[in-house]
Amino acid sequence: MTKQEKVDFVITTLNTLYPEIPIPLDHKDPYTLLIAVLLSAQCTDVRVNKITPLLFAKADNPYDMIKLSVEEIKEIIRPCGLSPMKSKGIYGLSKILIEKHNGIVPQSFEDLEELPAVGHKTAGVVLSQAFGIPAFPVDTHIHRLMYRWNLTNGKNVTQTEKDAKRLFPKEIWNDLHLQIIWYGREYSPARGWDLEKDIITKTIGRSTVLKAYYANSK
Repeated sequence: MTKQEKVDFVITTLNTLYPEIPIPLDHKDPYTLLIAVLLSAQCTDVRVNKITPLLFAKADNPYDMIKLSVEEIKEIIRPCGLSPMKSKGIYGLSKILIEKHNGIVPQSFEDLEELPAVGHKTAGVVLSQAFGIPAFPVDTHIHRLMYRWNLTNGKNVTQTEKDAKRLFPKEIWNDLHLQIIWYGREYSPARGWDLEKDIITKTIGRSTVLKAYYANSK
C-alpha cells in the first residue's frame, strides 16, 4: 500500500465512522474554548467539562475573570490538576486580552502564543474550532496514531504536525484532527489496545508496531 493509499484509507474510514464530529470540550465562544483547552492539559475532557461550568458561572469573559483572584480561580479548577500554573495563566491571559485585544481572543498563532500558558497546540485548537482557520493541533492521540500508521517517524509532535499537514488536504485539517482524536480514544488507545478492533492500524500500521503487539499478546 502506497503512502497516498494509506492517507486515502484513513480519510475514508474516519469519514465513515465520524460523519458528524462532536467537539470534545464544552464552550460557547472563543474565550471559553481557550480556557477549556488550557485546563485540558494533563486532564481529561470529561473532567474539564465538569469544572468549566463552575468557573464560567463566576466568570465567562476576561473582564469578569480578572475580578477573581488567582487563588479563587485555583480553588475552582483544582480538580483539573496543575492548578497553580493554570490559574496564573487564566488570570494573566485575561488581563492581556483586555489590555492588548479589547477583551477579544485574537485569531493568529503569533498573538495567541504570546498569552500566558498558551502553547502551539492550544492556539491551534482555538484557531480551528473557534474560528475555522485551518490548523492541525497534535495531541497525544494524534501523535501516537500517526506513528502507528507509519505516517510520521514519531520523534516529536512538531514533526508529526508537519507530516500531517504535508499528507492531508488543508481543507479537511480541522475535521480530521478531531476525527483522529475520537478514533484514538475509541479504537487505538495507548493502554488496553485491541488491534482487532483497530481497523486502520491493522490495515496500514507499521510492521514494528504490529509485531510488538502480537508478541506482547501471546
